[in-house]
Amino acid sequence: MSTAPISNRRRLIRQTLTIARRDFTATVFTPTFLVFLLSPVFMLVFGVIGGFGANSITSGSIEKERIVAILPLAQQPAMQAADARLRRLFASADRPPALVMFTPAVDPGKQARDSFNARGPDATAALYGDLRAPVVLYGGQGGRDASYLAELAESTLRAQSSGAAPVSTAELVSIARARPSRSGHNQAAYFTVFGIFFLTLLLAGQAVGTMTEERNNKVIEVLAAAVPLEAVFLGKLLGMFGSAVLFLAFWATLVSQIGTLIPQVAPAIHEIGPAVGMPAFALLFFAYFAMAYMLLGGVFLGVGAQATTPRELQMLSLPITILQMAIFGVASYAAARPDSWVAIAAEIFPFSSPYTMAARAANSSELWPHVVALAWQLLWVGIVITVGARAFRRGVLQSGSGKINWKGFIGR
Repeated sequence: MSTAPISNRRRLIRQTLTIARRDFTATVFTPTFLVFLLSPVFMLVFGVIGGFGANSITSGSIEKERIVAILPLAQQPAMQAADARLRRLFASADRPPALVMFTPAVDPGKQARDSFNARGPDATAALYGDLRAPVVLYGGQGGRDASYLAELAESTLRAQSSGAAPVSTAELVSIARARPSRSGHNQAAYFTVFGIFFLTLLLAGQAVGTMTEERNNKVIEVLAAAVPLEAVFLGKLLGMFGSAVLFLAFWATLVSQIGTLIPQVAPAIHEIGPAVGMPAFALLFFAYFAMAYMLLGGVFLGVGAQATTPRELQMLSLPITILQMAIFGVASYAAARPDSWVAIAAEIFPFSSPYTMAARAANSSELWPHVVALAWQLLWVGIVITVGARAFRRGVLQSGSGKINWKGFIGR
């Protein structure tokens, strides 16, 4: 048996790893990579600032609104007590506006209408009349507040019929689940889809600019003359994936300590978890992230190899980004409905398969489908790299021009 094929294969592997090490070193050992590594911090800071701004706007609008109740003085303490009890059921951002009460005038209906035009905070809803059949007026955005006033009238009458003091006093005790709930599986599935989408969107885009830059300075032609072009593409993809793994390991270490650093969120975190168990899920998450990165990165490499200017690069990258957003939407839908035909189709389609199968690991404890899915995705990684390399060879190296040759994508 000839040893030539084995020797050629080993040489190809060495060449691929050499290019991977070159790209990994050129990416990681630069000051720019530190900025890139901390980019989620900047995104988080901007998000927090935006959240504070939105919260201040919401709080300001709530402080400028009120709900009005016009009822006899004897019934006002009971309604105040009922209002205090009901408000505890709402989150701070969802609570109704402050309740203001007035004693009835000669015409309570006119008094209620006049409250909408009075100075001070805007009235969103106003109640008047007998509490057994009250009339509630409300403005265009006061539907929820009107329903709250109606329920407040009911609670006030019930309190008056049973006495002013509450009939029962409940003791609220928080417990931790022994295992994640079914809804926790669904939440874990969505967070999984979002995590892979965010990481690939943030990390895989590096491939576009790198390939275009090296094509413009003729480095890629030099590499292609010495190494098979498929090895160049795979090596560059592995090198950039190495920097992505470093990024992922850094942030995974920090995120895993959230429950320790913030004990208050630990019970809520324990409610969320994958169906396959955390050790298997961690391995599957990494494997599907690797497949998603390789697939998208391979497409970006092929696109970057065809583009010669930033304008061409943007025009070619835009459809891929739109496709990725569509895949995220479909995968999110499939994560919430794992048995639907949409989920099955997304598991088969190679570019959405990593997202959907990672969500499946969170929703279902079966392991054998993941072996089939990973083999299917790995096959498509090879197809994408081969197509990208052949497109570059036919469309660029043989033509010698800077024009994009679309025939390279579809063959001759």
